[in-house]
This record gives sequence, C-alpha cells and structure tokens, in this order.
Amino acid sequence: MEKLSRDQIEQRLSELEGWTLEGDSIVKEFRTKNWKTTIFLVNAIAILAEAHWHHPDLEVSFKRVKVKLTTHEAGGLTERDFRLAGDIDRTVSEIMKH
Repeated sequence: MEKLSRDQIEQRLSELEGWTLEGDSIVKEFRTKNWKTTIFLVNAIAILAEAHWHHPDLEVSFKRVKVKLTTHEAGGLTERDFRLAGDIDRTVSEIMKH
C-alpha cells in the first residue's frame, strides 16, 4: 500500500465530513445516544475494519467513540484509510437513524 502525498491527503479529506488530520492519521469523533449505541457502533466499526483488513485505534467512552486511522506498515495514510473512513461514515449514519 502506497503512502499518500500531502496534496492527496488534503484532497481525500475534503471528500469526507468531520475527519481531521492529526499527524499521520485521520481522526473523527462520533457522539452517541447512550452506552448501548456506543457499543453497537464499536462492534460495527470492528466488523468493517476486519473486512478492510485494517485495525483502527478506538477511544470509547459512555456516549463517544473516537476513531483514528493510519496504515502502520506504510508509515502514514493510504487509500485504505480513506476507504474505511467512508464506510464507517455510511454505517454510523445508518446506526444513528435508529
């Protein structure tokens, strides 16, 4: 997996809502309704990550999940991170509807 350039990263970030650049990672925080929704969201992200063969860092609290994506073996951001971020956004959107 090829590491993206700064210009490529900025372009891809402009296509995502709410994701920010922190060092060599993209990060987004999701607010949930309650603990049950938080855990459901964490499990959904875990399933997506496995499907992408990717392993994000997650910070979990009562009504919050923070997701941090980077491709460790590439030493920075790759297309894999942005594809997973998009899938996470679509899945969270569906979960939050219910």
